[in-house]
Amino acid sequence: MEVVTMMVAERPVVIFSRSSCCMSHTIKTLISSFGANPTVYELDEIQNGQQIERELHQMGCKPTVPAVFIGQQLIGGPNQVMTLQVKNQLVPLLIRAGAIWI
Repeated sequence: MEVVTMMVAERPVVIFSRSSCCMSHTIKTLISSFGANPTVYELDEIQNGQQIERELHQMGCKPTVPAVFIGQQLIGGPNQVMTLQVKNQLVPLLIRAGAIWI
């Protein structure tokens, strides 16, 4: 989990994704639509993608992508992100993390 921890450090929003995953695309689009500029790691395009995917699995991400971190905290996958959105809790979370300013 060391690698993932280092990758999300000091970044307001990090999304671990796969370039071919439609849910990853949907979550990236949703978060970007609020004006956030997430750091996105496409696990199928980076050298240590399989290692990172194993770490995400160990952290409880099932499925492993998309995996969203806001304010260095693991939020989870698309179900958790969409639940926050429906409850109007996603934007306040992005604001607190410094990902957007309103």
